[in-house]
Amino acid sequence: MSWPDPATRANPPTARQLELTVAGYRCRLASGGQPFNPDRSPWPPLLLLHGAANDRDAWQQVASGLTAAGCAVLVPDLPGHGLSSGPALPSIEALADWVPTLLDAAGVGQAILVGHSMGSLVALECAAGHPQRASGLALLGTSAPMPVADALIAGAKANPDNTIRMMNEYSLTPKFRLTGGHGYGIWGPGVTLAIMRRSPPGVLAIDLANCNNYQHGLEAAAQVACPALLLVARRDRMTPRRNLPPLEAALRQVLRAEISECGHAMTNEQPQAVVKRLLEFLPQALRRRLA
Repeated sequence: MSWPDPATRANPPTARQLELTVAGYRCRLASGGQPFNPDRSPWPPLLLLHGAANDRDAWQQVASGLTAAGCAVLVPDLPGHGLSSGPALPSIEALADWVPTLLDAAGVGQAILVGHSMGSLVALECAAGHPQRASGLALLGTSAPMPVADALIAGAKANPDNTIRMMNEYSLTPKFRLTGGHGYGIWGPGVTLAIMRRSPPGVLAIDLANCNNYQHGLEAAAQVACPALLLVARRDRMTPRRNLPPLEAALRQVLRAEISECGHAMTNEQPQAVVKRLLEFLPQALRRRLA
């Protein structure tokens, strides 16, 4: 379905799974289980950007928690991911330039850009290159630069399933993997694995190369004008805490928060903690929008 003109948002769509046409291609989105209506939220809309070989379902629990707290949330499948059509874009810069086109299609002027892993680089580059579109920036499981080993990129091309299983193991804490995660019949470690396994062929290698090739993250951070949150997982082995000081120093207005006993896949392993930290950050982004 097409998105309504902003003037008609008094009667927002009721669908929980949404579609827009962005740059000529279908973009599939989620809205946290509630109709997307920024006019009913005290905060700017949140745009949640997923990581490599993921899709909107990686944010499912976080998005639901945010909408339950009154937030307006958009969670897209990036181009060529999930149910979004078109090719996977070949660089972080291209993805960052795609974001304002998505916001235009959704009738959103300014949003809080929230990115995890690869998505954090997209959010960072977008906030730097399109400052008028970002009222806040939240970087989860991030590092700038974000180097990826040549062997991992090669493995993503030659044997993607082995690479996905290895990445899944490194993205979660041993406790989460051993106990099954969330219980109630849900095998927590299998959530991340299943999402990555359904990724279209070739996307994992493209995404990992994008992360590895993005080399001016610190320069972008120095250009970010909005408040920023760095959300860190203490047990993150993919983007460890020791990599953060240069990025933290480059951001002008930065808050750092940490989730203990959590690995890189924090939106799966500790979604409630992610929601809590984001909600604590929102007043800063609201002040930016009202300034």
